[in-house]
Amino acid sequence: MKRLLLTAAATTAAALTLAACGTTEPAADKSDKTGKSSGAITLTDASGKKLKLDGPATKVVATEWNVVESLVTLGVDPVGAADVKGYSTWDSAVPLKNEPKDIGTRGEPSMDTVAALSPDLVVATSDLPPAALKQLRKIAPVLEVKSADGSDQIGRMLGNLDLIAEATGTTDKAKTVRSDFEAKLAEGKKALADADLAGTEIAFADGYVTSNQVSLRPYTATSLIGTVNKELGLKNAWKVKGDAAYGLGATDVEGLSDLPKDTQFAYIGNDDDKSATPFTGVLAKNAVWKSLPFVKAGDVHRLPDGIWMFGGPGSMSAYVDGLVAALTK
Repeated sequence: MKRLLLTAAATTAAALTLAACGTTEPAADKSDKTGKSSGAITLTDASGKKLKLDGPATKVVATEWNVVESLVTLGVDPVGAADVKGYSTWDSAVPLKNEPKDIGTRGEPSMDTVAALSPDLVVATSDLPPAALKQLRKIAPVLEVKSADGSDQIGRMLGNLDLIAEATGTTDKAKTVRSDFEAKLAEGKKALADADLAGTEIAFADGYVTSNQVSLRPYTATSLIGTVNKELGLKNAWKVKGDAAYGLGATDVEGLSDLPKDTQFAYIGNDDDKSATPFTGVLAKNAVWKSLPFVKAGDVHRLPDGIWMFGGPGSMSAYVDGLVAALTK
């Protein structure tokens, strides 16, 4: 799980370029007593494949945490999900409301387990190997969404939410979620401006320890976190370049010396995985780390655990709250 968590960018060898879109048949004004739309649904997913459903999907399996979060946010409890324990650990900002069947790892779902659930929809991402997607399509209809897009991370996040909402008949809920998220960004931006923090240099990173060696991963301006920071009126302090899909870079503790001296440094740790929280672990005794101006100034902020850095509006709203609270305390 940790390796998947910390090397998400490396799994995006073939980013898909077709924008996800969809149509609902008949008109969306048909709904049942729960407020969900009804009737046949036709969608075109991120791979360009046509998907036809007899009606809104209710028995849904999700192969990645960001789409699990989208389902939960829309009020759809997945019957199966990848690495359920990992999700509960790393994405407690949007907790599961049921106990879905664990279908295996995010990179290698168990086809037998998925088939046994008899889902009417599998929501997968473009990070999943093509061979796995092909196998899943033999089991049930598959809605593929693009995992990330360095040119417009927020647009991709909300677009994925909308597409999943169409497939599950929850478009009204998606509209509310979108509106609430936009309001959260505006609220956070105003709070930082009122505290005279507009334009503040911010560097967000995560890291991990392997054989006592610390590797750090900068979230550059084109990452989802970086894009949210920009919407909040902050300036990304990283000079390293991120990958095209996720906007993630790579550095070590010495590389942190390139950050401006007035940088505000933020990260999300995890008490259940000490190797993924080096900033209060092995780096606490590291001479280079201790010499950094922002470390000396006390401008290192650990945000609340359980905010998934590649999640949806729920995680990003929790991130806004956590960051604003940290910077304005």
